[in-house]
Amino acid sequence: MDQFLLYSAFGLAIIALFFSFYAGVRVGHFIKATNDLDWTSIANLTGEMATCKKTIQVLNNRLNGMHSPKVAEQELMLELLRNQNRGVPNGKTQQIGG
Repeated sequence: MDQFLLYSAFGLAIIALFFSFYAGVRVGHFIKATNDLDWTSIANLTGEMATCKKTIQVLNNRLNGMHSPKVAEQELMLELLRNQNRGVPNGKTQQIGG
């Protein structure tokens, strides 16, 4: 039993060592990929990400129906426009005399 624990701990340590080497290689690749990145490039990327985010939000709002006007509001505006063209008073009365 003692030998099993010894060998399993040794195997686990070897596996942890390989994972740490793998993580180090990935960090090295990341550093090499971002080596020539300057602040102007970061600012441009940030602006492009904000533009993409806004576009996605507008698209989601259209899909959810929040961006399109409501039908009742459209009908009300059309009725108001028709009444204005006909000269129908809109509920305001004019007081004549004193």
